[in-house]
This record gives sequence, structure tokens and C-alpha cells, in this order.
Amino acid sequence: MPPADTSADLLASVPGEHAPADVSAHAWVRVALDVPLAGPFDYRASTPLAPGLRVIVPFGRRRLVGVVVDNPAEPAIDPAQIKAVERVLDDLPPFGADWLRLAVFAAEYYQRPLGEVILPALPPPLRKVSAYEGQRSAAGPVARMDLRAMPKPAKKGKRAAKAALVATPEAAVPVDNDAQTCATPGDAVPLAGAPVAASPPVLNDEQQAAVDAIAAVRGFKPVLLHGVTGSGKTEVYLHAAERVLAAGRQVLLMVPEINLTPQLEAVLRARLDAVAGPGALAVLHSGLADGERLQAWVRAQRGEARVLLGTRMSVFAALPDLGLIIVDEEHDASYKQQDGLRYSARDLAIWRAHDLDIPVLLGSATPSLESWLHAERGRYLRLTLARRAKSSSLPAVRLVDTRRLAMKQGLSPQLTDAIGKRLERGEQSLVFLNRRGYAPVLHCASCAWVSHCPRCSAYTVLHRGPGAGGHVLACHHCGFQARVPRACPECGDQDLQPMGRGTQRVEEHLGELFPGARILRIDADSTRRKGSAQALFASVHAGEVDILVGTQMVAKGHDFSRLGLVGVLNADSMLFAHDFRAPERLFAQLMQVAGRAGRHAEGGEVLIQTGYPEQPVYQALLRHDYAGFARHALRERESTGLPPYAYQALLTAEARELAQALAFLQEARALPESTGAFGTLVSTITRYDPVPLRVVRVANIERAQLLVESGHRPALQAFLSTWSALLPQLANASRVRWQLEVDPLEI
Repeated sequence: MPPADTSADLLASVPGEHAPADVSAHAWVRVALDVPLAGPFDYRASTPLAPGLRVIVPFGRRRLVGVVVDNPAEPAIDPAQIKAVERVLDDLPPFGADWLRLAVFAAEYYQRPLGEVILPALPPPLRKVSAYEGQRSAAGPVARMDLRAMPKPAKKGKRAAKAALVATPEAAVPVDNDAQTCATPGDAVPLAGAPVAASPPVLNDEQQAAVDAIAAVRGFKPVLLHGVTGSGKTEVYLHAAERVLAAGRQVLLMVPEINLTPQLEAVLRARLDAVAGPGALAVLHSGLADGERLQAWVRAQRGEARVLLGTRMSVFAALPDLGLIIVDEEHDASYKQQDGLRYSARDLAIWRAHDLDIPVLLGSATPSLESWLHAERGRYLRLTLARRAKSSSLPAVRLVDTRRLAMKQGLSPQLTDAIGKRLERGEQSLVFLNRRGYAPVLHCASCAWVSHCPRCSAYTVLHRGPGAGGHVLACHHCGFQARVPRACPECGDQDLQPMGRGTQRVEEHLGELFPGARILRIDADSTRRKGSAQALFASVHAGEVDILVGTQMVAKGHDFSRLGLVGVLNADSMLFAHDFRAPERLFAQLMQVAGRAGRHAEGGEVLIQTGYPEQPVYQALLRHDYAGFARHALRERESTGLPPYAYQALLTAEARELAQALAFLQEARALPESTGAFGTLVSTITRYDPVPLRVVRVANIERAQLLVESGHRPALQAFLSTWSALLPQLANASRVRWQLEVDPLEI
């Protein structure tokens, strides 16, 4: 968890370029802008402007939307060189002081300019100048949204309001915003067929104890809810949320992935409307259209949405009455943004709860080792749900030793037989393979040529396209696609064969083994169209599928009532990965996918195919023993000085040539010695040698990285603050692009 206090001052002023102006009587405002320069920037206004207001300002030859963050008594540069604010955007109230504190903390902790945090956190219409220009647009996107949301009986008033908007856009206000009765475009359609309780189920003893313990929390306290899959963690969330809503506060409920929102939304609507009122739920994620995202965000900021369900971006939503934050599947790597501001939404949720002095509830069947260690040390309150909530028991886990087995397309005889038995009983089976496509690579049997991407140092993956003979080769890194060659490009032999298997090939083979079975594949390829994932999951819930083939999309959060068997293929691919977190990820992934089996009936079964059944991670899975796995993993991490016993940051460089990137990183590594600007900090920091990334070239850009590490988080933060201020000038001279990531999850 990031520290609760910060000390770096990011609010620096940068001069503008324009003719001198009369500055005899003006107020000074400091504005955050989304530009790749240190900021914020000083401007002048006719009157003081409240922090949190949006404004349109000139910046060089452009006009940008910015957010006021301060009103300095004096500007940091010559007042005659400061430009004026062009327009104040008052279609929304100013963002609250707590929201600005969150943005400032994120900028400081993750070493980014404040404007690169604040502006991307807003829905696109709130940060585009074009959304406020022209006769029809001058009133702004919020006023137009309110106009569209008016009930049909108000049509006459709607026409009058529209005329008023065109005539006097700056003064326009919503005439009649009946948000409680209007449809909300941003809300996802509930998942058909998903189990939704008509009335709250009776809590078991463990659930009731957890609900009571959470209710007793006063003020800030992270609560780690460790519950096995199917233990009823969601029901505990609902009881905690109902209590907060009844007290007139808002609830933020975060999930790691978009495809988890429809099923949970249906449950929330069925349960919480009675407490918070119809229409009190809003949904926020990146899959929404701009208008839908705007509506959800504005409803949350106005307090109309009492419950906000969202993915990682929702941690930046403005919620004026926030009383509880819930982070479901808190261990999930999807909470870490992997481009731009590389933040951890879970960690920011914890910081936000600390800042507001409210509880934060972290739920998982496989908590992150960081959270588990905090609980072991007493910093988090740990609550345990050790058994499933309904009459079912945990599924039996079996390891299928594949070392001496005759495998057919990756399927062992044991797994094939088990699927057949489930079909006879009318139950569903899930075959899990975390590799999409038809085959990982195409190769020549004569000369050993393999298909590779011309733009990346990676193989192209064979995909089955639509129609007969529609196979293509695709790069999963840059998006390059090519037709399958008729003959080997190296030797001319026509004997080209797919190597390995992905979900498409497994789906095809299962169709040959079980021709009468209804087989469905769910992965990133089959769910590209908007709404397709929801439709596919609905068919599973409706019992229209006998065998489900899927990737990690099906592994978490879904409650398949008819699923009796889970088979796991190629689990060993993560066992010996380069990343020290690989065993933790493997255990979490397999525990999650295993938890889909037998949730509503006895006799659930999980078959894991492996060539290394003696490995500790598999032995812990046999016993459903997360605590044992965590003890073993934490001992290893402590003995090697790895997180959570150390703190890391990763500097990545990109250039046309690898030598350029490595040279920049070497110079960056030597900055403490060459500048003398770091003082005694150097002695507390370990700087490793620069190395190329595993996939060194992507889209003809070559990449390398440099890891820095410390046993003390404040020392690392102080080092990074000084270091990151020196890197831009060094990068400009080296002609490289760079990215600094704090608390990296992938190294």
C-alpha cells in the first residue's frame, strides 16, 4: 500500500509565450493541463477561481481544457508573460478537494505531471475544447446530456430549454433532470440467465460474523475478506453496502474486468434499489461510449448515483458522499494500468479510503501476497470464509501426470473420459487454456522455419478465420496480420504444420470427440463485438452449452450453476516463467478457475494436467490451501529480498535501435554519480544493470529496462522524485522514449 502522506511539491509554474499584458488587477490561477511537460501552469483571471473548476486556456498555439488546482498569491514567473483564462466551464460544480488530493497523491507517487493524472481521469467530453464550441455545443456536453434525459412529458419544456441553450449557453442550467426515472445509457444490460436472488439469502455463521465485524469498523480500516470460491463474498459486500447506503453515503464497488459487471449489476439492482432507490446504480468502464461514460461520471459526481460499479478507472470517479470502497478480486493484475499513468487502482482505493477516513473492503479467494502480509502483521483486519455458502462443497482437485500419457491435441484420456461422463449426466464442463488462437506458431517440418512477425521479435500466432480456409497469422504484440503461406518461405516445402494449440484448436478437437455436444468458446477473439461476451455468457447460464472452452475471461467471478467439471490444459507454461510473481499468478488463476466447478451441487471436479505434479503450487491446490501456499511464497520472497519485502521501480526505454535504449539507461543509472544531486539517497538504492526486454522489438521499436529497488519505500520515492526530474533532458539528448513505473507487476 502506498504511504498515507506525501511531501513532493509538484505544483511548479511554466511560462507561456505571448505579448505582455496589463496585469494591474487580476487573480492568479494555477491550471493542470494534459501535456508532456512539468506543470501546472500559471494564468490570470478576472476573479479568483475555485480549485476544481475546469477552464479553457491558450497553450502555445492550441487551446486546451484544464483544471484549476490552486490560487497562488503571486505567480512564479513575470506577470507580464502570463496569459489569461479564456473561459470558465461551469456546467459542473468544481471537483471536490478530496478528489484533487487523490490526483495530487497519484501524480506524486507515480512520478507523473499532475495534468497527466487529472485530465485523463475525466470522461472525454469534459476535456475536449470542441465539446464547448459552436452554437449547438456552446452550452457543453453536460447540459446536452440533461436535455436528452428529460422525460417525454416534458417535451414542450425541452424545446424551450433547447432554445435557451442556443440563446444563452453560458447561463444555461438543467430545466428538469429526473435522473431517478430516466433510463441510463451507461448502465449495462443485466446478464440474462444469471442467478439473481429475489430475496436476500440467510447468512451462514461465517458470513454473519464477517458482516458484523465490518459493521463494527469505524473510520479507516482495510478489511481483507479471504473467502474460498463460492463462499458468498458478494453477499457480504451487499450487506456492507446496504448499511452504508442506509446512512446516506455512496459506495464504490470495483471489479477487475469489464465482463464481470453485467452479472454483478443484475444482483446489485435486485438488492440495492430497495435501499437506495431505483436508478441509484451507475456503471463505469472503458467499454462504454463517451456519452454513456459521461452520464455515469456526472451522476456519481452529483450524488445521484449512490452505488458506482466500475473497473479500475472508477477509482478516479468524483463521489462527494463516499462512505465505503469495495475491491473485488483485489489480487487481480488488471487493477494495474499498463500504459500512461501506470497506477494500481487497488492501492489508490486504499489511499483514498485513508484520506476520507472510511473503510475499504478487499475481497479475494487468493489475496495478493502484499495484502496477506499486511493482514499477518495486523495492519489489515482479516476475515475468513472457509466454506461455500450453499450446500455444495469445494470441488475435488486431481493432478493428471502427463509425463507418460498419450495425449491427443493436449487432452489426456482422463480428461476426455471425465467430459464424457459429465455429458451423460447433463452437466457442463469447462476446458481452460489461457492461450487464444489456433496454434502458437506455424512451422516447416523440413527446414524448421517458424512463422514470425516482421515488426516484432515474436512469433505470429495461427488463427482460424471465418469460412473455409480462412486461417491467418497474427502478431499479438503489434497487430500485424498475414495470410498463411502456401509453401515454406525458406525451402519451398508445402508441409507446414501448426505447433501447439490454442482455444480454437481445442474447440475443434472437442467437436470431433463429442459430435453431439454443444461447444462454445469464450476468449478475446470470440468477444470482440460489443455485447458479444454478455450474450455468450448468457447462453452458458441458460444451459445452452455442454462444453465451454475459455481463457482467463471465464476464470473469475462467474457463477455457472450447471458446471460440474473443470479441465486445465498447459498449466505448466507459467510454472517456470522469468517473473518471480509467476507462481503466485499461477496459483491464483488455477484456484479461481477451479472455483467455477460444483458451485450449486455436490461432486464438482477439477483435473489439472501437469508434468510436474510434485511442485508446491500444485500440492497446495490439491488441499485448497492458500494459507500454506502464501507462507511458502513469503518465505521465499523474504529470503531473496523481493516484494513485498522490497519496493521497486522500472525504467523502460524505447528507441529505433537497442543500443540507443541501453545507452540511455546506462546514463540514467549513472546520474547519481554524474550529477551529485542525490546525496545519501544512493546508499539506500540498488540499481541493476539495463537489460533488453524479453520481447525486445515491438512494431520496429526496440526496448530495454532498468530496475531500481530499495528496502524502504520513502527512500525509493525520494530517489525517484530527483531521478525523474533529470530524465527528460537526458532522454531528449538520447532521442529515446521512456516510462517510469512504480511498483511494477511485470519485470
